[in-house]
Amino acid sequence: MRERGLAHATTKEIARAAGFSEATLYKHFTDKTELFVQVLSERLPRFVPIVKQLSPGAGTVLENLRTVAASAIEFYTDSFPISGSIFAEPKVLDAHRVGLRRTGSGPHKANESLTAYLSAEQELGRIGADADPATLAALLLGACFQHAFLRQFADDDAEPDAADRFVAALAPALGL
Repeated sequence: MRERGLAHATTKEIARAAGFSEATLYKHFTDKTELFVQVLSERLPRFVPIVKQLSPGAGTVLENLRTVAASAIEFYTDSFPISGSIFAEPKVLDAHRVGLRRTGSGPHKANESLTAYLSAEQELGRIGADADPATLAALLLGACFQHAFLRQFADDDAEPDAADRFVAALAPALGL
């Protein structure tokens, strides 16, 4: 799926690469979309679990958001080759949406978890009372998504510390 994208990778090829028969693959997954969701959750860098594990009041908000941002950039960068093909085929996109609903997952989960964390930090007085946690979460994750997309598009791996510099500047730019 990383090499050919979701739309063009057949279950037969996926099974062969995994050392299984196609029938065995279907004993574990109802369809390619369910397999895709499992691949994203198991093979890609942990992202949503990192956000869910944030402990309000522990460390500093800035350190915690830097951890989230670094993980988000890594996740988005690694997932583009797989997930980009979803949008090329409307049927695949619809099937993917159904699969995400069925498994209770989706891209909104990261925003929800980060918003919950930021709301808890706000209740502790570590984030200003006038800040909107949902907007801060969207701005932070959106900036990470765009950064990863632009680097992937430009095939820019020349500066390995570029993501670190970006993350270091991100939270203060958001007023955190």
